[in-house]
Amino acid sequence: MAKVETAERVAEYPPGTARTMVVTAAIIAAMLQLIDISIVNVSLREIAGSIGATTVEIAWVVTAYAVSNVIMIPLAGMFSDLFGRRNYFTISIIIFTIASAFCGLAHSLNEIIFWRFVQGLGGGGLLTSAQTIIVGAYPPEKISMANAIFGMGVMIGPTIGPTLGGWLTEDFSWHWIFLVNIPVGMLAAYLSWNYVHDRAGAVKPKKIDYGGIAFLVIGVSTLQYVLEEGAKDDWFNSPLIVALSIISAVGLVLFVWWEWRVAHPAVNVRLVMEGNMPVGTILNAVLGLVLMGTVFVFPLFVQIGLGWTPLMTGMFMIPGAIATGISMGLVGRWLGKGVDPRIIMGAGILVVFAFAYLMGRSSPGSSEGSFFWTFILRGVGMGMMMGPILTICLQGMKGADIGQAAGITNMVRQLGGAAGIAGLNIFLTDRNAVHNTSLLNNVSIYDPATQDRLAGMTGNFLNSGYSLEQAKAMAYHLLDLTVWKQYSLMAYNDVFLLVGVLTIACLPLVFFVKYKRPMLGTKVAIAHE
Repeated sequence: MAKVETAERVAEYPPGTARTMVVTAAIIAAMLQLIDISIVNVSLREIAGSIGATTVEIAWVVTAYAVSNVIMIPLAGMFSDLFGRRNYFTISIIIFTIASAFCGLAHSLNEIIFWRFVQGLGGGGLLTSAQTIIVGAYPPEKISMANAIFGMGVMIGPTIGPTLGGWLTEDFSWHWIFLVNIPVGMLAAYLSWNYVHDRAGAVKPKKIDYGGIAFLVIGVSTLQYVLEEGAKDDWFNSPLIVALSIISAVGLVLFVWWEWRVAHPAVNVRLVMEGNMPVGTILNAVLGLVLMGTVFVFPLFVQIGLGWTPLMTGMFMIPGAIATGISMGLVGRWLGKGVDPRIIMGAGILVVFAFAYLMGRSSPGSSEGSFFWTFILRGVGMGMMMGPILTICLQGMKGADIGQAAGITNMVRQLGGAAGIAGLNIFLTDRNAVHNTSLLNNVSIYDPATQDRLAGMTGNFLNSGYSLEQAKAMAYHLLDLTVWKQYSLMAYNDVFLLVGVLTIACLPLVFFVKYKRPMLGTKVAIAHE
């Protein structure tokens, strides 16, 4: 009997080399999608100059990808069942790769926006499919390690995107941030077609839920647009943003209502109320906020406040990404040995809070060394949060529900990141205004200390050969610049402290996670077939 069970498991789960190929294909594809979320941001100025676009127009290169991407993420589970896991995953990689080639060869704004939208359609199918493929390649007792492997890609991708984009743009040209995807995508497509197999017992949907898809597209696409473009349009002072916000709210309500009542929904929203999904969904949103929010804020913080270069900033974040990968690997092993995920998750929340608190106490004299270890903390803490969150969200899910649950959690994390960037940007603007007013009220040219400082700066410029009039003007300008840097730094400190508050506020949720300690001598198991 034992031999029969062993034979069935070998047939169900790919053996050593085949599993390595399956996981490699999935990780490469997931990394392609995640890196392309942020790789373009550092090159927007160069792209705009090359194709003759304005700053406002070129932002659509980012928005087009984000909108189509977030639409496809929750639908990936349905399309995977409809076309077959291998077929859909491979086709998504090919679409992404072809669109990348056309983006790199684009000569006009309309061309690059169109192909970025197509690239997002392909990329949206990669993330959810990659997670379900990796999870499906491991037996239940190794599910935690599978989630850890997937989590490494999720955490590292957005971090190295700006670094890779900056290097390719600086040493080659902006075209290569897209063209570099071609050989990598071809490799992923080859591995996918030859090693990925359809889920055992998969059943095609009896009926396509066109109503659910329509409401999802309306609700999510308009929400993503509002989050991406709201700050540029002055938020609710813009009639367009107000109208789209209303459309988004109505669309999402109708989407949930529709999906809840139909027999075969495109996205099974009922899963959100099962097991640990309610808690996991909230934690996923906060995880997205912390991940994308800090990747957004830190470069601005050190470049504006401390004068770092973009490439220096990107290179600085790589050790933190490595720390995340190491942390995720260790967490996967701990979870596989039966360590309570609530303990690891709670510790991770505390570590991320410590990172945010230390960043919130930065000063103009803060050194690279202090930031280095602080970002190592972030990497370790994020890894400790990510592994358990991925595991609890899929706990108890079987068959097609795994793809559906993965799609929901990935969409929530991405929307959480977009909402986090938008919210932190609003908060940053507000705190800049507050600290600017406060400092200007306390800095007067009639104050003896201010006069002494102006006199010292004027003297330095005079000694450098400038006339008295030039020296005074430059001294006043330098004083203004000093005040600007100071209130900017104070505002960024407030942003990091807010991230810390939002993170630590999640700590009580850990106690609502349902966890059954395995019996002595057994493995941690989460059903997925």
